[in-house]
Amino acid sequence: MTTLLVGLVLTAALLHAVWNAMAKSGGRPEFSIGAYQLVGSVICICLSTLVPIPARESWPLIFVSVIIHNLYYFSLARAYRAGDLSQVYPLFRGLAPVLVALGAMIFADEWLSPGTLAGIVVVSVGVISLAFRNATLGAMPRKAIFWGLITSLLIACYTVVDGLGVRSAGNSISYILWLFIFEVVPIGLILLFTQRQAWIRYICEHPGMVISGGVASSAAYGLVIFAMSFGAMAVVSSLRETSVIFAAIIGAMFLREPFGPARIRAALLISIGIILMRVVG
Repeated sequence: MTTLLVGLVLTAALLHAVWNAMAKSGGRPEFSIGAYQLVGSVICICLSTLVPIPARESWPLIFVSVIIHNLYYFSLARAYRAGDLSQVYPLFRGLAPVLVALGAMIFADEWLSPGTLAGIVVVSVGVISLAFRNATLGAMPRKAIFWGLITSLLIACYTVVDGLGVRSAGNSISYILWLFIFEVVPIGLILLFTQRQAWIRYICEHPGMVISGGVASSAAYGLVIFAMSFGAMAVVSSLRETSVIFAAIIGAMFLREPFGPARIRAALLISIGIILMRVVG
């Protein structure tokens, strides 16, 4: 695991925490997500003229990824309706790296060293431990657990698909741009047909947040996909989940949320996991 890989994914994790905090504080998460994707799509359309078209082999993976991403947004909303953010978010973000590791072994023949696998498991345990901050998993609503598990599976699916896609595209930047160009289409059409006036009004009332959030969200996952072009999918996925710690720091500094012993414990476990992947793995 190179220093460049760690730097790219940790930067992506920070950006991911930033745009999620913005979406949470904006009051209308579905409007924020749709608007961020719209901004990212417009930017990527402009940039796509500077790079070659992705290789033919990658196009099916681009479209499959678009479908999975939009199913993920639906599942994410269901999970948030069924349970508290502090419970379901760590649950599905923590399980995803382990599922990615399994998917990468099956579909990409990526076999990791015992040290790297141990580091991924420790990071996942650290992230999932945040679900116990306010209540045990047993006290979580069954619907929250169900949709949390579905969301985790979808995260793993689109991560593996994009890992395979970016490696077959011939140009990693091209794959990233065209994925983001098409990703807005399903959710954008749904919002235009069901809540057009309210969504447009939201965009017009929050131009600064929409633009900055769109840039942050696109850059966050774009860096992750780029990192997967030369790094193991499971390692990238695991490092990406450090976003929960960045989110906790942002919440403590700007949203006046308590950091607390649970978040300190999680931060320590995640740090140990990164050390295992970086040094032992």
